[in-house]
Amino acid sequence: MDELYRSLASRLQAGGIVSDPWIDGRPRFRARPVVLDAAQHRALTSAAEELSAAYHHLALLCAAEPDTIAPFFQLTPFQRLMWETSAPDWHGIARADVFLTADGPKVCELNCDTPSGEAEAVLLNAAAAAEFPALSDPTRELGDRFCDLVEAVAARLHDGPPTIGIIYPTELVEDLSMIRLYERWFRARGWPVVLGSPFNLRRDGDRHAALFDRRCDVFVRHYKTDWWGERLPVWDDEPEFADAQPLAVELATLLGATAQGGCTVVNPFGSVLTQNKRAMAFLWEEIERFPPQAREAIRRYLPYTARLESVSRAELARKDEWVLKSDYGCEGAEVVVGAHVSVEEWDAALAHAIAPRWVAQRYFHALADEDGAVVNYGVYVIGGVAAGYLSRVQKGPTDCYALTAPTLVANEET
Repeated sequence: MDELYRSLASRLQAGGIVSDPWIDGRPRFRARPVVLDAAQHRALTSAAEELSAAYHHLALLCAAEPDTIAPFFQLTPFQRLMWETSAPDWHGIARADVFLTADGPKVCELNCDTPSGEAEAVLLNAAAAAEFPALSDPTRELGDRFCDLVEAVAARLHDGPPTIGIIYPTELVEDLSMIRLYERWFRARGWPVVLGSPFNLRRDGDRHAALFDRRCDVFVRHYKTDWWGERLPVWDDEPEFADAQPLAVELATLLGATAQGGCTVVNPFGSVLTQNKRAMAFLWEEIERFPPQAREAIRRYLPYTARLESVSRAELARKDEWVLKSDYGCEGAEVVVGAHVSVEEWDAALAHAIAPRWVAQRYFHALADEDGAVVNYGVYVIGGVAAGYLSRVQKGPTDCYALTAPTLVANEET
């Protein structure tokens, strides 16, 4: 392992947030930064912002026409409850996965439920910026921007410092660095912070909710909406989940308090609709119902996407032209890239996929570097405005072994 990476890993660990610069004995990060020029930076952030705006039009349209929801999105009863009690609110922080192609930026999806990687993005970029002072760190304000968002939604409830409850899957360690960084940001502003899981929620009087015994004004939710509701298989030959039942009591506690105006949630539970990948199919299949600017963003940035059951088997037989994605799969899970699997694997996926849980998206060719690797530019969007990058570099589809690389900008424009 080269000395440059050892030095980077030591500096990251010394900060007390990122404790795991390796995964299965391999480096998680790349010391050499991805460097964008101002035009590339502008193109990537515009793609993320404009497509996020199209998603907002989708949320408004679905809230105004609730009968649209059931037949298209196939939401379960508890997922519908989450949407209907929150609609049209869905956004706080999101991450658009953007790729550069010969035809400009393409957004393969918008992670708008519990986007992760903030700690790696902020700390890795800051470390690289110190080594390359001639380059600009586009992620330097992400922490302040996120705290400003939380403060703004808390101000709707009352004046004064808010008490923050961070809800996350305490049994998992993958995103613990992000939880630690959130806690550090909030405490730096003088806000009390309580950490816990959904199972630590309690009602506090008629209007409020508490985490453990502490009443909270804002619940920062890093527990996925599809984990709060019913959990259903996406393949017809896989076993049912052992914990398939919805978190009915916990969800009622939080939704009830928000409905009474006693607290607010970031991200709102309305993201159960926008996180569903059938939202991308809705954008394309119902494109004429959107305003002109949103239609332009969909056509320009989003690869054609359709519900799996609406695409003919003759079209799907051209496997190299398609990517299959389950409705709530994430980080490369439950994604089948036709160009990267055998005919037998593709046919098996089509045979066993439960169609109402899947979409088919047109495959696109991302530009590769001199080593044959592709950069997945994860563009964070806070309140509709780009706020930084989580860039992952890998040959082939992005998965947990992709190297997270710092992203810096040369000659950044204001």
